[in-house]
Amino acid sequence: MSTVTTTKPAAPRTAAAAPAEDGRIGLRGNLRHIGALVRRNALQIKQDPESMFDAVFMPIIFTLLFVFVFGGAISGKGNQEQYVNYVVPGLMAMMGMNIAMGVGTGVNDDFKKGVMDRFRSMPIARSSVLIAKIVVELGRMMVAIAILLAVGFMLGLSVHSVVDLILAIGLSAVFGASLMWIFILLGLTMKTAQAVQGMAMLVLMPLQFGSSIFAPPTTMPGWLQAFTDYNPLSNLADAARGLMNGTALGHSVWITLAWSVAITAVAMPLAVRKFRQKT
Repeated sequence: MSTVTTTKPAAPRTAAAAPAEDGRIGLRGNLRHIGALVRRNALQIKQDPESMFDAVFMPIIFTLLFVFVFGGAISGKGNQEQYVNYVVPGLMAMMGMNIAMGVGTGVNDDFKKGVMDRFRSMPIARSSVLIAKIVVELGRMMVAIAILLAVGFMLGLSVHSVVDLILAIGLSAVFGASLMWIFILLGLTMKTAQAVQGMAMLVLMPLQFGSSIFAPPTTMPGWLQAFTDYNPLSNLADAARGLMNGTALGHSVWITLAWSVAITAVAMPLAVRKFRQKT
């Protein structure tokens, strides 16, 4: 007498077992993932306080250096206080760019350490990993700007109004966040963190010193003035300076916002796509 054995069909995979994609995760889930990752990145900073050295000491060093070394040459001997009101708003733009560079090296380093391998196995939105890094770096940027302003006030900085000061800080944060997407893309593309840093410096140096951050463009040669006019850092520095000093703004605020939107619209999708390919 023969027996007939039957096999049960394999149970279909549940939705939870399928790999998660951004399109399958709701807004609440995305926000929850971002919050958890922000906490994870913040705890990393708490465990490694040295990672805050650039945000803490860079504003102090640059403010003292440029005010006392170049202030007399640009504004005249004994007029350093006048130069403080010129350079500190410009340094706010510079802080955002320098802090943004750290995002790219951090992303590259996470891949080298295998951190992203753990994220690959988790049902989380891929973009939440990158957005969480930007949120934490914006927090570091706010620390740097707060220290910069504190040093500036000790050296004689004056502002037109608190509201205008907050608007200048907000504008610097918006532009800084857009730059972070560029450096994230660099961090995902370059092979090493040193390569990311080297490439970033090649971009940062001409943009920073070929701008109106440290000196009025009228003192520059004609060809450099033309570069300065189209430099987005010049527009941000002029906008922050106009808001904080209560001077004419022109179109600098709107040009800065347009640059921020354009950079984010191009760099963010490319960075998220590259991140998905690597994970």
